[in-house]
Amino acid sequence: MVLSSQHTRERALRGAPILALIIAIARALARLKTSARRAALLVCLLGVGVLAGCQTTPVHGLTPEQIAALKSEGFTQTDEGWEFGMSDTVLFDTDKFVVRDPARDTVLRIGRTLVKVGLNAVRVYGYTDSVGSDAYNEQLSARRADAVAGVLADAGMQRAGIQTIGAGKRNPVADNSTPAGRAQNRRVAIVISTR
Repeated sequence: MVLSSQHTRERALRGAPILALIIAIARALARLKTSARRAALLVCLLGVGVLAGCQTTPVHGLTPEQIAALKSEGFTQTDEGWEFGMSDTVLFDTDKFVVRDPARDTVLRIGRTLVKVGLNAVRVYGYTDSVGSDAYNEQLSARRADAVAGVLADAGMQRAGIQTIGAGKRNPVADNSTPAGRAQNRRVAIVISTR
């Protein structure tokens, strides 16, 4: 929601110079004779068309600078937006939700990059494997998402712009019947929405 309203304001500001140009042209045309008006109007419309065509509209509300920053940090584009996924073998000790130091440095760097390019609204999803009860996995995944959100806030993001979701064992990325698959499913994802 924040990205959407920010995007609308940015687009309106980019269009303001063109609107001012159109008003100035209309005033000048009002002073010309009829045949001169038509010729001037045609030239002006072509000029405005060229100027409007030169505007760069961000793809899905993101600027080229923001997209480049996301790519440089390892985010990949998905149906939900831009996603950075981290396995809990890097982030957390087994059955814990405190972010380990090496992973904390990575999350801090990502958070600082997002703030630097004006991306202040993110969703953090926490996931678990299928071992344990649904209720326990929901709680653990929510705590892991909250822990990563806390590190993003330490990096300068406003906590109000960070939405956390404990997804439990939903949306596995690997087979839960093997230890390697379960390790892949214990993860956290940082998502920048483009909707």
